[in-house]
Amino acid sequence: MKEGDIRAIVISALRAIAPEIDAATLRADRPLRRQVDLDSMDWLNFLLGLHDKLKVEIPESDYARLVTLDDVVAYIAKASASTQPR
Repeated sequence: MKEGDIRAIVISALRAIAPEIDAATLRADRPLRRQVDLDSMDWLNFLLGLHDKLKVEIPESDYARLVTLDDVVAYIAKASASTQPR
């Protein structure tokens, strides 16, 4: 899956939690939780939504690595590439 496709799905999952977000104003290099004002339960629901949409396992031990939009997209791209049949 291409990074642009992943980014669109990530933003869709964010909108499911925070429908008021404007994707055009999101900074890919800034902490998502601060930009969108997500509390810990919202963040967990966002990550679970990504799992449901993309079928990518995100272990709790990796949550701290997922800070920015770029972090989330890169993580999912790498995880989905490693699960693709060769």
